[in-house]
Amino acid sequence: MEIPKIDHDFSVCRVTDEFRLSPDAKFCFTGRTDEENSLVCPTELVPEHTLARDDGWKAFRIRGVLDFSLIGILARIASLLAENGISIFAVSTYNTDYILVKKENYEKALELLSQAEWSVVSG
Repeated sequence: MEIPKIDHDFSVCRVTDEFRLSPDAKFCFTGRTDEENSLVCPTELVPEHTLARDDGWKAFRIRGVLDFSLIGILARIASLLAENGISIFAVSTYNTDYILVKKENYEKALELLSQAEWSVVSG
């Protein structure tokens, strides 16, 4: 399977109900629960009135549409990185999974994936 790199710096944020993003913004993920509103977006797009933020993330994705019957792909990546002291922040969409790691661990994560069964490619 291919792992395309995404060429952006990302931030993970806690936001108010009223945050605004440009409608054409790419790679923005929102989550809403009864306790919080979260946003993952390119750092340059972090809304002005963010309640909390954690900068310094880089991302890659699993290429292709992942059928819901596929089991363990994200778990294999998470386990490989965890065994090497690299934590992840994962975001899933209908089609695929996106994995974020802190900038200082990004190249090592990609190297580990390349040494395993994954083909790391440019976005």
